[in-house]
Amino acid sequence: IDEIEALSSIYGEEWCVVDEDEKIYCIKISDCLDQPKWTLCLQVILPPGYPTSEPPIYQLNAPWLRGEEYTELANSLEEIYIQNLGESILYLWVEKIREVLVEKAQSSDPEPDIKKTSEEVDEDNGDDFLVDYQPVQEDPVKLLNYITSESQEDEELPSIHHGNPLTDRRSTFQAHLAPVVTTRQVKRVLEKLYENKKIASATHNIYAYRIYCEDKQTFLQDCEDDGETAAGGRLLHLMQILDVHNVLVVVSRWYGGILLGPDRFKHINNCARNVLVEYNYVHSV
Repeated sequence: IDEIEALSSIYGEEWCVVDEDEKIYCIKISDCLDQPKWTLCLQVILPPGYPTSEPPIYQLNAPWLRGEEYTELANSLEEIYIQNLGESILYLWVEKIREVLVEKAQSSDPEPDIKKTSEEVDEDNGDDFLVDYQPVQEDPVKLLNYITSESQEDEELPSIHHGNPLTDRRSTFQAHLAPVVTTRQVKRVLEKLYENKKIASATHNIYAYRIYCEDKQTFLQDCEDDGETAAGGRLLHLMQILDVHNVLVVVSRWYGGILLGPDRFKHINNCARNVLVEYNYVHSV
């Protein structure tokens, strides 16, 4: 509570309470206050064990933040958490992000193109820094082709489970789950899901998977936004925090014509977590 009050005082209008009961907060971070070139929104959910035993669950929202830049910034935040175990770290996170934005402003990087092209555009609720892009019209199943072998056509199709749908302001979210131990199985599950016309017609089908490789003692993992910018990365981060493995989670969203703002990210994570709990990949708390 002391940390939240301090941050609210420090950041003023940049600090936003999304849901007090669920401890969900949003911080708008810019390279400068007067005429910012680079802006990013950090959304955090503070779990019951924060800060002593659990890290914040976070989302980084910016139209220009993707790929290697997203990974580098996420790794920096993870390092700060590890270096300050058991301590309050939100202030350190915010200032690290601001430092990155200042460096970008001082570099030769072109300013971001913030043209809004998706149906989910937060126009008049103060969240204009949360920007999404129209999904690329490409079959997400094809994105896995480069890591799968055609010689494994007989790979067994895992069982697929479906979570309970969640509806908010005419948008519906539903999670799907399948146990997987190879990327070929991931591809087969996605192909099977897309045979369902309702799932195939979803506005977004966001997915993430984690496979534990016993021989190398490492994780094989990846994710896909399907047009909901950085949502796949957030879903994968949730799965990392929950320490689940050998599982694929897909969250379908059918857009209902009413803007949800940052609530849509909360619903994606909640649907994913609920289906993981239901099928015993994580204990309910």
